[in-house]
Amino acid sequence: MRPPPLRRLLAALSAALATGLAVPALRPSPAATVQVLAAARDLPSGTILGPRDVRPLALPPDAVPAGALRENAVGRTLAGPMRRGEPLTDARLLTGGLLRGYGAGTVATPIRIADAGVARLLRPGDRIDVLATPSPGAPFSRTVVSSAPVVAVPRLRSDQGALIVLATDRTQAAALAAAGSSLSVTISGAPAGPPQNDGPR
Repeated sequence: MRPPPLRRLLAALSAALATGLAVPALRPSPAATVQVLAAARDLPSGTILGPRDVRPLALPPDAVPAGALRENAVGRTLAGPMRRGEPLTDARLLTGGLLRGYGAGTVATPIRIADAGVARLLRPGDRIDVLATPSPGAPFSRTVVSSAPVVAVPRLRSDQGALIVLATDRTQAAALAAAGSSLSVTISGAPAGPPQNDGPR
């Protein structure tokens, strides 16, 4: 005896519903990701990060580098250059600890020197004189800043020299920025005390 048409219809609907529920269950769940911050563009060392300098980046959990930042990057200063898309980590940033023990007006000032070999001789706490390449018509290098304390020597080496971070005041930081990219240093061995800005000689 055939089942009534209504019973056949209900059986068909139940089978279709069961099939529809089974298909999503067979689909693999989306891979888990962790959202971190990355450079939104190529950034030079010493950049004070703004909202347009960083962007979110989703990474698989096992690809997240140690110390990756997920927030609170705006206003921080880069200790070295970054490429667009590179995850931002705590090792890429200058920290307040670099300036512990210095005066309230002290800033951490990154400079790049031409000779990376000289940077290998430096350690935090050394005091150096920073020299600028002679300008046209000037026979000698000029001292931009003297007896400046070294607070960090990031391990970033390239054919473009090496990065050094100094403790300076804001006037000295501006003088170093205006001195150009061809800088060299000498180890002064000066006694402890505030660094002096000699200005052009």
